Amino acid sequence: MNLPGVKVELPVLQEKDVKDLVEFGIPQGVDFVAASFVQDAGDVKLIRDTLGIRGRSIKIISKIENQEGINNIDEIIEASDGIMVARGDMGMEIDIEKVGLVQKMIIAKCNLAGKFVVTATQMLDSMERAPRPTRAEATDVLNAVLDGTDVVMLSGETANGQFPEASVYTMRRICEQAERVLDYEKLYLNMRRNVLAVHNLMSPVESVCSSAVKATIDSDCPLILALTETGSTARVISKYRPKCPILAVTASESTVRQLSASRGVLPLLTASFQGTDSVIQKALIYAKEKGMVKSGDAVVCVHGQKEECPGASNLLKMVVVP
Repeated sequence: MNLPGVKVELPVLQEKDVKDLVEFGIPQGVDFVAASFVQDAGDVKLIRDTLGIRGRSIKIISKIENQEGINNIDEIIEASDGIMVARGDMGMEIDIEKVGLVQKMIIAKCNLAGKFVVTATQMLDSMERAPRPTRAEATDVLNAVLDGTDVVMLSGETANGQFPEASVYTMRRICEQAERVLDYEKLYLNMRRNVLAVHNLMSPVESVCSSAVKATIDSDCPLILALTETGSTARVISKYRPKCPILAVTASESTVRQLSASRGVLPLLTASFQGTDSVIQKALIYAKEKGMVKSGDAVVCVHGQKEECPGASNLLKMVVVP
């Protein structure tokens, strides 16, 4: 049931939701929880409190689907780990002509906050029944990428459509085409200007991460190598949209999976961070084997001065691929 313009006084979690989180989600080690019809930061806090200490590593994705969520989007973004622009219900909750504008607004705000954003619902809807999308659908996907979305999501196309593999392949081709025409230096400069305009100063970690992206622009480096325990370093680098991929090395399996939601990040699992130089060399060998770099290439590397110290990425250096 949709009630356009009405604030629904219902808890974001029902009794069954709490049971599912506590008795299934946390024990199974789920990576994300996507909450429908989030209306304010209090809804996100309730979910986080329900997850508690045992579920502290689970990332919360808030689905924005009604006017109340749009009105409180700033506080919801701040409280959440990621945002989903759920255009299906949104299109029934607000005027249809406003959906595209709201999508662009939410994506821009998430980009500035460094939170990943998912654009979803009816992206290639006709491919549930046909092997090719409409031109309008292809343009919709392309525009979402140009707007700055981190993730484009298929739903019915792969859940019960007749052409699930073709849908994924088509989505990939459109995304790759969009990424080829982006002006990455302009994206970097705009993000840096906007961050300083809002906050006046950058945190030390963000300053290092943004400088890493600038170094790839100046030196045309093919790769950024980030050593990150929680994934936060890779996410901040991703915020500045480098043209080259970000190889995020982490010792956490959940972080490897969660980083798949951040644009341009390729996660790599390592046994530990003991011996930083050794970890870097192994990562360079991996990148070389995968064709990301070749011998003699300069790679930008970001990590902390102290091993296994989350949140302390304060060192930027250039390393040469052996």
